[in-house]
Amino acid sequence: MSHETVEPKTKNFKEIEEIIARAIKKVGAKRENDICRYIPMASGGYMHHFTLKKMKTKQPHELGSMIEKFIINNDVPGMVAPKQRAPRGSRKRRDHHTFTRSQLERMLAIAKLAGDKEMVALLSPKRSLATCKRELIASIRHSRLEPELWNAYSEALNAQQIIQNSELFNHVNK
Repeated sequence: MSHETVEPKTKNFKEIEEIIARAIKKVGAKRENDICRYIPMASGGYMHHFTLKKMKTKQPHELGSMIEKFIINNDVPGMVAPKQRAPRGSRKRRDHHTFTRSQLERMLAIAKLAGDKEMVALLSPKRSLATCKRELIASIRHSRLEPELWNAYSEALNAQQIIQNSELFNHVNK
């Protein structure tokens, strides 16, 4: 029974190899992957070389018929234009502004003068947990109350706990 299942696969493999060899010879290609540019795809553009390799083993009859249709039976096989892709940098947001460090510091100073705590928190640089601890301990030693520093410490602690929980979750699920 296993001999029967192996025989058709080797026959299909030999047939597809012969078809590919004829196609390579017809288009004057140097290697197997070069014939991909002559086989159009429904999604646009030509066949990717990974698709050719996959179809060669999984769908040899379909690949063979495509090669015969577009290369072997075609009098003058034509190269397919590549799939149109978006130009580089086209996905960048145009309305996004980047500010220099001095501009951010000026906006932070303006927000502090206006007393806008939300903007101050948004524009303030994020501190590490160690930095927050050190500054919080120093403020306690000097008998100063700094709610912004406490909020920064709480945010840094929450961020660290989230990171640790995600690492633990990933480790458990492996």
